[in-house]
Amino acid sequence: MLARPTDAGRHDARAPRIRMPAQRPAYDRGMRERNAKEAHARSFDKAAGVYEAARPGYPAEAVAWMLEGVDGCVLDLGAGTGKLTRALVERGYEVSAVDPSPSMLGVLQDALPGVDARLGSAESIPFADGSVDAVVAGQAWHWVDPAVAVPEVARVLRPGGTLGLVWNFRDESVDWVRELGQLMKTAEAYASDDIAPVVGSPFGELERHDVRWAQPMTVDGMLDLARSRSYFITKDAETQAAVIASLRRLAAEHPDLAGKDVFELPYVTECYRARRDG
Repeated sequence: MLARPTDAGRHDARAPRIRMPAQRPAYDRGMRERNAKEAHARSFDKAAGVYEAARPGYPAEAVAWMLEGVDGCVLDLGAGTGKLTRALVERGYEVSAVDPSPSMLGVLQDALPGVDARLGSAESIPFADGSVDAVVAGQAWHWVDPAVAVPEVARVLRPGGTLGLVWNFRDESVDWVRELGQLMKTAEAYASDDIAPVVGSPFGELERHDVRWAQPMTVDGMLDLARSRSYFITKDAETQAAVIASLRRLAAEHPDLAGKDVFELPYVTECYRARRDG
């Protein structure tokens, strides 16, 4: 039976009210956060050259500890421009590299033409099941979705294979290094890399080892270090200029830096490893 025209739009008090889900604000916030995370992750495509020039490599002790007992193919996940890849090649491993950024992989391939480099991500690794003996990620695991990445990494690893995660952190127990972090606005970083990594099943216990070392640095190198950060790349030009000016003042005025052509930037490299069950 067709409704009478006068019924159109009339509210029936007996009909249930349609309500928006109570979680909608949280859902919207989560979507904004995911979109922002993706934007920060993609930002490295714009700064591959400066990333390569400014970012430190990884100490041999860190690589040796992560891959203790590994003898076979190693996959560098989120390889970027190849900072960790180089250390793996130097230790004689058969290495493959995966990264979502074509620009970053281009820099890697120029430096390491013999390395198998493929576009991909931790959530979608372009390798067959059980095809590698170890997967490592340098400065990258905080960008991934562990709920998807952990089973995907486990898929490409052989039973008993190793997952190694590593981060270089500036040693902010040193006064000028702490001030450097404040001026670079490190606290505004979208994806915090100072939170313990999440792995879990099907991996066993996550072990940790720290390595302390220092990187020779110039003022220009320090400025490029700031320019290589996602939270700098995604800022407007005026904010970027203000950060660079403040870093120049730090280098000119801090007693540990003033008048030095080269100084040492101390780092603590945090290494983690876990074995795949099986």
